[in-house]
Amino acid sequence: MANLLIVDDDPDVLLAARLLLKRQFTTVDLEKNPARIPFLLSQTTYDVVLLDMNFADAQPSPDVSAGKEGFAWLDRILAINPAAVVVLFTAYGDVEMAVRAIKAGAADFVLKPWENDKLATTLQHALEKSQAQQPLSILSRAAVTASRRETGTPALMSSPAMQPVLDTIRRVADTEANVLILGENGTGKDLVAREIHRLSGRAGGAFVNVDVGALTESLFESELFGYVRGAFTDAREDRAGRFEEAQGGTIFLDEIGNIGPMQQARLLTVLEQRQVTRVGSGKARPIDVRLLCATNADLYGATLAGATLAGATPFRRDLLYRINTIEIRLPALRHRPDDILPLAESFLKGFSRQYNRQVTAIDPAFARQLRQYSWPGNVRELRHTIERAVILHQSQGSLTGTNWQPGPDQSGGSMAGNDAANNPQPLEEMERRLIEQAMQQFSGNISDVARTLGLSRQALYRRLEKYGL
Repeated sequence: MANLLIVDDDPDVLLAARLLLKRQFTTVDLEKNPARIPFLLSQTTYDVVLLDMNFADAQPSPDVSAGKEGFAWLDRILAINPAAVVVLFTAYGDVEMAVRAIKAGAADFVLKPWENDKLATTLQHALEKSQAQQPLSILSRAAVTASRRETGTPALMSSPAMQPVLDTIRRVADTEANVLILGENGTGKDLVAREIHRLSGRAGGAFVNVDVGALTESLFESELFGYVRGAFTDAREDRAGRFEEAQGGTIFLDEIGNIGPMQQARLLTVLEQRQVTRVGSGKARPIDVRLLCATNADLYGATLAGATLAGATPFRRDLLYRINTIEIRLPALRHRPDDILPLAESFLKGFSRQYNRQVTAIDPAFARQLRQYSWPGNVRELRHTIERAVILHQSQGSLTGTNWQPGPDQSGGSMAGNDAANNPQPLEEMERRLIEQAMQQFSGNISDVARTLGLSRQALYRRLEKYGL
């Protein structure tokens, strides 16, 4: 649940940025006139502000590339809220201006025309910085009743099946123990990691989230451990890695079960020695971080001698024992049906605001369908289902499931279009059929298929290769 404000006097820029970033933020507000910034900040709490540095209607500047308007509005925003996270962007820029922006209090600096992946990554890092300094739990922000907010019990953990998870989080948060979070894709492992960080003694430090499963072997070391200028072709300056960025805080390594043997060995060395060496440098740098990891893979099975025979990446036992001082297992959404409707209502509220739809409740018939479905994609699939329903909702009144087409993995009831409940299929066959159906629905668009199934693009590619699709 995150809010973004984009301020730029070019409507094309505003529209393009919104289309790119709306998946990362619950609300993306657009504004052409920077004079409205104080009013907007008084009405909404924004996690990140993306601010242009030059405005056509501003007082003419002797040097249009100086970005004086942007620096002036940056100062104004920080005066209103000293904790605001602001990313500046402009068509005119160089290293000197970037340094000035950071010194002036900006979280980062982006040049136009931007590269989509780079802008999205920059805003994600800014969001992580914003959320790390917020006293309110990300999980608690999804609460749907005042009583839950007052007691601090997150809506994502309100069902009886989640109470052991919540109890474990409370016990281990204020320790320095490494924690391994296990669970299916889409169950909210990253949110549990953020909650541990929030309740820990490191809450004032950074929370750095890294999807290590998406890093190629060539990028693994430079991304995690940093590099020095000249280490490789594009290394034009020294850069700290994600471990150094998390100094004094928490680093969360997601999809750790997908890294290869060489990456495992390098990571184990860093964890044992508590220091990193940037690529191209011989100087070791000490690190002080709390380690949290997550995976949907069976790491214990992967440590067996015959793991490679089943096509799995073998996982080092010594690394497993290093990262799993404490384990937290998240139950699938189908095993905690009491959470389905509170979550759906929370998502409905956010998406109704984001897409300007006048809908505040879920139709009882649709609610029954939601509870009966087995949710193979877990919370992520539920979120996307509510988002699509809100987008396609054309009238006021309760949200209905008229345009919902659930996948073949169902648990029966009025939604079942086949006899899957009475004739259970092997999990791999069900997964293959889900992927086939999604590929047909989106005409092979990998991004849309991955988003719908709650998978990363890399994970989807692996499954397409596995099933020969």
